[in-house]
Amino acid sequence: MDIAKLGEFGLIDHLTRDIKPQNDSTRYGIGDDCAVLHYPNTEVLVTTDMLMEGVHFDLTYTDLKHLGYKSAMVNISDIFAMNGTPRQMTVSLALSKRFTVEDMEQFYEGLRLACLKWGVDIVGGDTTSSYTGLAISITCIGEASKEDIVYRNGARNTDLIYVSGDLGAAYMGLQLLEREKAVYYGQVNDLQKKIAEAKAQGDVDKWNGVNAKLAALSDIQPDFSGKEYLLQRQLQAEARGDIIEKLRQAGVRPTAMMDISDGLSSELMHICKQSHTGCRIYEKEIPIDYQTAIMAEEMNMNVTTCALNGGEDYELLFTVPIGDLDKMREVEGAKLIGHITEEMFGHVLVTRDNQEFQLKAQGWNPLEE
Repeated sequence: MDIAKLGEFGLIDHLTRDIKPQNDSTRYGIGDDCAVLHYPNTEVLVTTDMLMEGVHFDLTYTDLKHLGYKSAMVNISDIFAMNGTPRQMTVSLALSKRFTVEDMEQFYEGLRLACLKWGVDIVGGDTTSSYTGLAISITCIGEASKEDIVYRNGARNTDLIYVSGDLGAAYMGLQLLEREKAVYYGQVNDLQKKIAEAKAQGDVDKWNGVNAKLAALSDIQPDFSGKEYLLQRQLQAEARGDIIEKLRQAGVRPTAMMDISDGLSSELMHICKQSHTGCRIYEKEIPIDYQTAIMAEEMNMNVTTCALNGGEDYELLFTVPIGDLDKMREVEGAKLIGHITEEMFGHVLVTRDNQEFQLKAQGWNPLEE
């Protein structure tokens, strides 16, 4: 269905008509000029992300359901990174005419799956037209008590550095998808050249044969067997609210925390800069999945570099007091990778053969050309 047939308010009503609030703090959601939220005795957390087609996602290999899921999760992840609880979300979309109502249904299906997983209410947003593809802007609202909020600037000398999950898989998933995209379009371009040659030669049989190959090419799928985890990590980001819950159960309050969106090295240096500290991490302790290591070798890339700088892992990077070491043994899924030092010692990576290098913030920068 053409979106224009429904119009802006018709589309909003179509996509949100059966959304029901899950939180007491949601007094009134979609349907008026503003959502009404009630937070009498708590701190309110607000985060916003904008995702642009061609910069943050490629619809050649990203389906809209996964895109909706990931768009929600990357915002929910920011609330968890402050040790908060996500509660509400607003969703704004700029759409070009190539998108249909059914496309947006798929997007919202993924969006709502992510919100249902963490009990988040979709309470509003906006839609408008776009001449350049799809643009997504999402704001997530959460809550936390004043004493529970964890900032980036709280790390102290001798604190232990932990990360959740494993690193580098999302980046290797992106490299895999980009490689297959390049192979596909390389084949398309070759066939289109042959079609042009056949047309110029007036060879109808050759023209028909190459056209048939071009049509069949769209049905051919790359073989991703053995690499499923990498694709999942790239296409289906997961916010690590489970780690936040485990930390609370273990009685551990991090001193500083971030989610890893732009790369471990970049995020760790953010914490150190704002906390006025140095750090020392160990290459052998950085958690890397087997599929990540195999893919890096296949593509002739250094797997540690991928883990340090790849980004889009959305794992949690956090520091805890050294006295909580025993408590941290109860937190399954968190890996000790190093410790905080005094600022004068810098930001050091200790390699597997005990060489020392200064870390560099080489994570993804969306403003670089």
